[in-house]
Parts: sequence; structure tokens; C-alpha cells
Amino acid sequence: MSDWPDARNSNGDRHGYGSGSAQPEGARSMRHVQRGGPSAPGHPGSVPRQGGPSYDDDVYDDLYRDQRAQDPYAQPGGQGHGQDGYDSGYNTGQVYGTPGGPGGPQGRPPAPPRGPKPPVNWKKRVKWGLLTFLVLLLVVSVSTYFWADSKLKREVDLSKVIERPDGGKGTNYLIVGSDSREGMSDEEKKKLHTGSAEGKRTDSMMILHVADDGGNTMVSLPRDSNVTIPSFKGADSGKLYPGTGRQTKLNAAYAEDGPELLVRTVEANTGLRIDHYAEIGFGGFAKIVDAVGGVEMDIPKAFKDKKSGADFEAGKQTLNGEEALAFVRTRYAFAGSDLDRTKNQQKFLAALAGQAATPGTVINPFKLYPTMGAGLDTLIVDKDMDLMDVASMFWAMKGVTGGDGKSMNMPISGTAGGNLVWDKAKVKQLVSQLNNDEKVTVTGN
Repeated sequence: MSDWPDARNSNGDRHGYGSGSAQPEGARSMRHVQRGGPSAPGHPGSVPRQGGPSYDDDVYDDLYRDQRAQDPYAQPGGQGHGQDGYDSGYNTGQVYGTPGGPGGPQGRPPAPPRGPKPPVNWKKRVKWGLLTFLVLLLVVSVSTYFWADSKLKREVDLSKVIERPDGGKGTNYLIVGSDSREGMSDEEKKKLHTGSAEGKRTDSMMILHVADDGGNTMVSLPRDSNVTIPSFKGADSGKLYPGTGRQTKLNAAYAEDGPELLVRTVEANTGLRIDHYAEIGFGGFAKIVDAVGGVEMDIPKAFKDKKSGADFEAGKQTLNGEEALAFVRTRYAFAGSDLDRTKNQQKFLAALAGQAATPGTVINPFKLYPTMGAGLDTLIVDKDMDLMDVASMFWAMKGVTGGDGKSMNMPISGTAGGNLVWDKAKVKQLVSQLNNDEKVTVTGN
């Protein structure tokens, strides 16, 4: 606080008071400074202009020394403030706001000004970004492969199949849709109209020939086909059962001793070696359809079937899992019964494969993984089948059902006891063309 004499201006206001601290300064006595000459007229006690003969230098020098003696912060190294917060006005040379005095913290010289930023190396950034993306893609791909491969149920042992024919060119898959209710709740069985029959039977069977040089072929095998059950070795018992010439429906072979006997029966009645086996149940089929968001079908004629639960109007419509299962299982609503059903199955598989392979499914993890999971969870394959074989089968089936290849029914020559009899001559020609990867010229029903 400046110790100026108590004075008032002509308006009666006090002046000359100030404070260098936040707290008000207490009253203190101060010697009166007498400046020479009388007060200005009309302004008693006012301070005359400096520089006149009445200015007492000795008095002010004494006053300054007294104040300095009472202010320890004004001593060398002090901050210029007295003990009671009095601002003496003494400047020690410190630059306020820079601790440690001039030059920045602790006396260090100030940092030089920053130069201009170097230009962005976009080439380097793109290079590292691309490398990071490729590494991430590789990790995701490898992880997905092992995840999917671990889901395959390798339960069929084709080494138990006896008296097998020689193999030809290409790869032959026996694809089976079973009526297995495994893992389905009572509510799901009722909803999908599957019934609650014990065990499982084949609901559809197809031979998919994947040629080494293209020209893939899919041949549907009607479940009511009349076949001879050959000699076979029991899949579980290992017991050898001799052939008796017994004739029955093809799907009875599966019901009798499972996939191994079905493969043995197909090979014995066709002469075509089956390299791989793949089977999916009712529940898995419906889940795949739902996972891809439904499949659009163009149904030319309305039909109903109480046993399968089918009830369709004519025209384009999107089928969910429940409706799709009813569509591929229906046979009693058609004049051609099982032959018409196999045609509908091929038609639906074409639409399903096309939907599953669209970019909207393949590059969308929220669709791809549920679709793969739904299919792989219920997919039963042979012990030698790996994920690459599954992918090859899928793409070949997609191509054939989409028109890139040939799809047909097994050639039929007539019926026997209500069963469909294969045309042996045409079957022999068909098998020869498949074994040699030749263009299939044989026509089916």
C-alpha cells in the first residue's frame, strides 16, 4: 500500500491509496512529508508539482531507506514485496510468469521457436495401412477356417464300406437330406411339421459329380427308387451280412444301417464310387434359410400338403426356414410324387446357394457366421472330408443348380410294386460319362 498523506480532493474523495496485496493494509504511522511552499489555493494538503524548490530529496531518501529496511523481500534475492504485502515497487529483474527468473524454468534458455512441420509421407502411411489390413485379414481368415473346421461332425467311416468299385476322374459326393429331429424341441417339431418319429431316414439324396475340368453334374436319386440291398458289413457291429437279392426302396438302406450301407447300396446299384458323404437334418436346413434372410422362390402353381405343412400361393415370394422345409418335403400334392419333389429340391437349392453366395452374405460377418454356424452345426460328413472339400461341394452345387452344369433325375424305366425302377442301360452310360469327365448326354426323368 502506498503511504501517501491523507488527502481529499475538491469533491471530498480520498486519493493516493492503493494496495499491492489482497488484504487491506492496517493503519500505520508515517512521518509527515513536508514539501516546500504553501498548498495550492483551494486544495489544502494537495501535492505540488515535482521539480520545484520545495521538494525535499533528503526526506524521501530517508523514507525509502526505512521502508527497504522493513521489507525482507526487497533485500537481494527478495521479490520486491514487504512482510505485510507492501509493494515497494522495487524490481529485482525477475520476469513475472517465468519461474526461476529470465530464461525459463531454473534459468535454462528459452526453447527455440518450432520450425514448419515436415510434409506427410502418404506413401509410407498407405504402405503400413495396407500391411496392417493384410495381416488382420490373414488372422481373421485362419481363425475362421479353424473355427469352421472344428464344427464339422466327421461321423461317417467310408472305410467300412466293402467291395467298392474303382474310382474315375473327378470327385463324387453323396449329399443327403435326412429327416433327423436331433436337437429339435417338441415345439420346433410341431412348428416344422416333422412329427416325432424315432431314428432318421433319408428325405432326399443326390450325387454331385465335380469334374476335374468343369462340366459338373447333379443327379437326384428318388427315395422310392427300387434297389437291391447288397452284402455289407455292419457299421457298428462289424458283422458281415451276405447279399440276399432283397429289393426295397433306396431310403430303407439308410434306415437299416445308416450312411455306410446307403453308400454301399448306391455304389452296388450304379457302379459309381462315392468319394465323400455329406448329410444335413431338418433343423439345420431351416436354420440356414433363416440365417440368409429367407430365399425368394417363384412358385408357378399354388399347392397345399397337410403332411408337410405346405400352403403356397402362386407367384414370387420369400420363404423362411419353416416354409422352405415344407416346400422341399412336399410330394403328395404333385402328380409325379417323388420325381416332382426332387425337381423342387433342385430348384430350391439353386435359389438357396445363390442367396448364400451373394456379397451381402459373404462379406457381412453378421450374416456369414450365422449361416456357416447354422449349416456346420448339423452337417455330418465322412472322416476324410475337410473344410476345403465342403467348400468345393458347395460351389459346385451352386454352379450346377444355377445353370452352370447339368442337373437331372436318375433315368427311370418304369415301376415295380410302387417303386421307381432305374433304366439300367442309361445308368451305365451315365456312370461311364461321369467317370471319364465327359459331357453328360443322358437324359433323366
